[in-house]
Amino acid sequence: MSDRRTFIKGFGASALATAITPSLALSGLLDPLQRAPLEMDPAIRALLLQALEAARSGGASYADARIARQRFNLVQTREQQIVGIQDSDTIGCGVRALVDGCWGFAATPRLTKESLMRAAREATAVAKASRAARDKPVELAPTQVWSDASWKGEHRIDPWDISLEEKTDLLLRANAVALKVPQVKYVSSSLTFIKDDRNFASTDGSVITQQFVRSQPDVEITAVSTDFADFQTRENVAPPAERGWEYIKKVNLVGNMGRWAEEAAAKLTAKPVSEGTYDLILHPSHLWLTIHESIGHPTELDRAMGYEANYAGTSFLAPPEQVLGSFRYGPEFMNIQGDRSQKGAVSTIGFDDEGVRPDDFLIVKNGIFNDYQTTREQANWLD
Repeated sequence: MSDRRTFIKGFGASALATAITPSLALSGLLDPLQRAPLEMDPAIRALLLQALEAARSGGASYADARIARQRFNLVQTREQQIVGIQDSDTIGCGVRALVDGCWGFAATPRLTKESLMRAAREATAVAKASRAARDKPVELAPTQVWSDASWKGEHRIDPWDISLEEKTDLLLRANAVALKVPQVKYVSSSLTFIKDDRNFASTDGSVITQQFVRSQPDVEITAVSTDFADFQTRENVAPPAERGWEYIKKVNLVGNMGRWAEEAAAKLTAKPVSEGTYDLILHPSHLWLTIHESIGHPTELDRAMGYEANYAGTSFLAPPEQVLGSFRYGPEFMNIQGDRSQKGAVSTIGFDDEGVRPDDFLIVKNGIFNDYQTTREQANWLD
């Protein structure tokens, strides 16, 4: 197999006019791991800039394009059986164009100059067609230009360097430990890995490449009472993380499985909670969901302004001029920070999907609602 440098050297400029097909990408020729430090492939850069030029020629006042590759790997076991293995690799390009204050979008799985230019022209056509239903023109907040930026996640050991045999052996050994607990009758375990390579360019002048890996170990242990009248489960033993195989080793499935199994069995004889008033202490494994629903969704500015209403509802933090800086969420010691910078967190990233380096800011400050979550399009709404 040729490495990427050989590929670029051998084909040169002709590679830009020839199809960079998914099969080439999936074979590893475009894999950023083959180059250190992380930098954008010249062929990918050229394709993105050609798409932007096509959008600009079609009348776009602003456009951005992104070529993304995602690899997904899943290994599932139950008791002493391997019950599922998935391994997929996808790649494609999306182009977004702003024409006369309206968005248009188009995408293609084929990484050729012709396909990307066609997608750019389609995106501008969609934007023009959307003019008839425009509420008010989109105005993007200014942002810093990153002409040649890169970011790579915290993973140290690539899960794709770990063999299937090693992954399944780890899970089956962990399952065997759980099954030694007398009342444990069933145990399922799995390992999920995602690797994202993202390449972004905009007519503002930003050109950004990023890569991150996310890993998630998952366990479900079921204990059954001796009379078969009750069963209890223990799951969610470890959160996902923006880490590699080193995180799986740190979780120590085999070493902890016995304790988790004992906890499943202990739930069979746990005393029911009596009716009454109690102080409630939420474990972080559950508290994140409480924060997500009561603070995360309501502080999304588009939801508060009525532009989004779905399964998560609308927002009680509206209108902004009546709640921002005055609505009390809790006591003075309560502070909730919005950020995408914590090492190992699954939402941590160097640049967001608009090529903006995310801020760290207090959504709740000293118990008071302090700021909304926004995008480039939404930031100006608060003026």
